[in-house]
Amino acid sequence: MEGGKRESPSRFRLLVGGLTLIFNTLMLVLILVIVGFVVFATGLDRTQHDPEGTADGITVLTGGKARIAEAMRLLSQGKARRVLITGVHRATTKNELKEFAQEGNQLFTCCVDIDHEARNTIDNAAETREWVAQKRYRSLIVVTSNYHMPRALAELGRAMPGVTFIPYSVVDNNVQLDRWWLYPGTTKLLLSEYLKYLPALGRLGVTDLVRTLMSGETVVEEAVEP
Repeated sequence: MEGGKRESPSRFRLLVGGLTLIFNTLMLVLILVIVGFVVFATGLDRTQHDPEGTADGITVLTGGKARIAEAMRLLSQGKARRVLITGVHRATTKNELKEFAQEGNQLFTCCVDIDHEARNTIDNAAETREWVAQKRYRSLIVVTSNYHMPRALAELGRAMPGVTFIPYSVVDNNVQLDRWWLYPGTTKLLLSEYLKYLPALGRLGVTDLVRTLMSGETVVEEAVEP
């Protein structure tokens, strides 16, 4: 009986200690997520800057008319040789997309490819990878909204590790990034994008780790060959 009485408080302390550890861990994770979100929101581009130099191609991740217009403007300025518009609705034609271009619409016939298959950012990256492999491109200008750019670059980087990406962020004036915390709509949009960005960043990290390990094994195998 005395042994049982002594054992019960010990189990209770272990339980309390375990719950405290779990609580502290969850609080730490929550703090890191909040800090990461603030860094994410404050680090987004507020202004548009034309990319320096040129690239082989331009990939446009659809989601707004301004993205297509800006991509065609860059193409007309000789920033790249071709444009891929990925994630276009299957019922949308090239002529309809052409109406969005204020500059360079005459280049739609010769220098624009349309992807109707992609339904999300992961699909955008996969379709862009096929296009890049077909064209044998080594560099791309990436055109998408500023709040979407981090996730787009993560997915594209995971799909095409050997390709150089030049981001061109399209600024949506309806998204109030300055003092974003005062605008519930903007805060909700940024938080949603951030929560999608974290898994994309995780996938990129895991893929890079696997590639590093595999490349290391290849080097070891080559070193031991007689």
